[in-house]
Amino acid sequence: MVAVFLDQKKGPAFALTRGYGGRLAGPVLVDPSVHAAADVGDEALLLAAAAPTIVSRDRAAGAKLALAEGAAVVVMDDGLQNPSLMKTLSVLVIDGGYGFGNGMLLPAGPLREPVARAAARCQAAVLIGADETGALAALPPGLPVLRAALMPDCAQNLGRRRVIAYAGIGRPEKFFRSVLSLGADIAATHAFPDHHVYTALDSARLLNEASELGATLVTTAKDYVKLPPRLRAASLMVSVRLRWENTAALEALLK
Repeated sequence: MVAVFLDQKKGPAFALTRGYGGRLAGPVLVDPSVHAAADVGDEALLLAAAAPTIVSRDRAAGAKLALAEGAAVVVMDDGLQNPSLMKTLSVLVIDGGYGFGNGMLLPAGPLREPVARAAARCQAAVLIGADETGALAALPPGLPVLRAALMPDCAQNLGRRRVIAYAGIGRPEKFFRSVLSLGADIAATHAFPDHHVYTALDSARLLNEASELGATLVTTAKDYVKLPPRLRAASLMVSVRLRWENTAALEALLK
């Protein structure tokens, strides 16, 4: 996570996020021992595991709280189209497997604004994974591109283990491929909507299926932080870390 790198180089780095799916408008400093996903959203809990995290629908108010709490750097999640804060650095992050979708604006496509206009405000782009869709061709010449890959990890060895993989994220097939890459034998997969709130019925169905198939349940870190206790106890978490192709280029960008 970039915030961890900045924390080492520049002093306390805080993450600032809207807290999608949470009931609290903020600004509030996330405390995983107190707040649940229903309070601050699943992504905020995930961020808070790596860096101090502020949830605030008013980003300016959130930044003020971060500074009051001792932040030297604020990293705003999903902030490229948010004009409420003056930014020292803006980065366009691209999922190499999805790119810019069909290249069209909402509601016809996934884009909030034209790629060229967004890229013009950025000092760099980060491509995660291989450029499977040719997204880099849409970027302006001269825009630095840093490359990185998501590396899956699990506290327990999944090699040859029979598993049921489930996830409530965007593009869950990426997670299923990650589980396969760890050597697991996938007996079944279940894709839930992004930011899914797991119910007692979901838990019962997954637990029953795991028992019937003699399989271990595995899920993402984003899902794991919001699972009901019984389902969490029966599930293994597969996390991911970002591996940079050129750490020197990252250091130069963030200096």
